[in-house]
Amino acid sequence: MAGTDEAVADDDALFVLTAVLLTPAQFPSVLGDDYVAACGALGLEPYAEGYGLVLGQDGGGARWTVVVDDVSLVAVAIASWDCGMEYDLSPDDRSVVCALPGWPLALAVAAPGVPEPHDPLPDPSAEGTDPAPLTPPDTEVWGAAQRRLGADEIALQWAAWREQIDDDTTFSRPDGKAPKNGQPSADGNASEDGQAPAAQASEGGQGDAGEAAEGSGSRQHPGVRRALAEALAYVTVPPPPGRIRSAFAPGGARMLRVDGPGWSLVARTDDIAFILLDEEPGEVLPVGRGPELPGLLKSLDELAVRPV
Repeated sequence: MAGTDEAVADDDALFVLTAVLLTPAQFPSVLGDDYVAACGALGLEPYAEGYGLVLGQDGGGARWTVVVDDVSLVAVAIASWDCGMEYDLSPDDRSVVCALPGWPLALAVAAPGVPEPHDPLPDPSAEGTDPAPLTPPDTEVWGAAQRRLGADEIALQWAAWREQIDDDTTFSRPDGKAPKNGQPSADGNASEDGQAPAAQASEGGQGDAGEAAEGSGSRQHPGVRRALAEALAYVTVPPPPGRIRSAFAPGGARMLRVDGPGWSLVARTDDIAFILLDEEPGEVLPVGRGPELPGLLKSLDELAVRPV
């Protein structure tokens, strides 16, 4: 695509590397807990139609994120690339909203025939008012962005994570009540010590689901109780768009992604849930289905924004 403003135009065309959607139903989780927050991180108005983010390099190798309002064009390009097809993403200049320096996501590719990716130099005419270059989150530090990325990874690899939780696990109960020792837990199974193993996520939320953390019973964790209570409150007072998202899952179920201050939840409407917390780096805490969770997930799914 052609340059989108003077800074890009001076280095000729933008070499497109990838693109992502920024809509209420689908946006990079690294940017925020919901669509409004994600737009705010880029200095954009949260229009209902959303945006497309085109990531590439100019002729000098500088990183740019070009924001366009032609969401359909970007969606077609992404779908084509996902199917292994070539697609020349070249938005019309009239659809360009702005060009932001840097990339909000880490890319492992670079445009051929241009210098290595780097942040563009400040525009001298801007007199220091240039926006700071966008940067991906630090993968070495656990925080909100990593927590959300971890929940996204569980949603993508649900089967691998779910198989680590066997029928003998005592889960957290959505109502916060703990079953007595030796009595059926929320999933209908007995437990000797009332403890539930929590899967250990690696840095960036993409670890081996097979590793378990010893002695961290999620049913007793106040952060889990807080997250479930706040998720339930969404049913009464709907949160900003994008904080509850629903996607396809096999067997007629839906995959839910729900975020809140300091927590992320991922669940299948026909199964259990997992919760990640800012205060528990790398921990993935299971929540049993029990009598309360199905109704909560159903209500959240009814509120969720779905991809068109």
